[in-house]
Amino acid sequence: MEKRVAKALLEIKAVFLRPDEPFTWASGIKSPIYCDNRLILTSPEARKLVEQAIADTVKKEYPEAEVLMGTSTAGIAHAAIAASILDMPMGYVRGSAKDHGRQNKIEGRLLPGQKVVVVEDLISTGGSVIDVVDALREAGAEVLGIVSIFTYGMQKGLDRLAEANVRNVSLTNLDAVALEAATSGYIKAEDVDRLIKFRNNPSDESWIG
Repeated sequence: MEKRVAKALLEIKAVFLRPDEPFTWASGIKSPIYCDNRLILTSPEARKLVEQAIADTVKKEYPEAEVLMGTSTAGIAHAAIAASILDMPMGYVRGSAKDHGRQNKIEGRLLPGQKVVVVEDLISTGGSVIDVVDALREAGAEVLGIVSIFTYGMQKGLDRLAEANVRNVSLTNLDAVALEAATSGYIKAEDVDRLIKFRNNPSDESWIG
């Protein structure tokens, strides 16, 4: 699955790899990779693959799940499609509570004690998805874990998830994408080591070379 999803993301250009012309993240970090999983929604073939993979992962890894909750905004559509495949309720968690109406942060019916799986499109340092998990726990939900489409596998993100006592299962990751990109000729074989070096320590820019 990691390889198939990695290949699909590269084919639809949801993942860009530019080790020689790095991107600059909002944090100022230079990165050889940029991932935009929203593009999955515009590609029927990739969308079918990814959404079925999310549904299959929920069934396999979290068989007790009762509700899917998407992260706002990128995880909402993926949670909705996967929930439709699974014939399961879904909702989503806002980045912040509404300033009008019922001032909801969680949208959709969620009962105390319900077993929830969070659907996220991408995990880097893990901060935003942990905020979602915290909001669900505060509402009384039992968060079984996360299913994400892609993870960078950064140590900071792994540490944060561990501290929050939440499990994440990703469909694919930076390592799988880098290897598939090298196999397909998208990047040079020696660039794989540069990508992994970035992943291991994003603040060390020696990989730019």
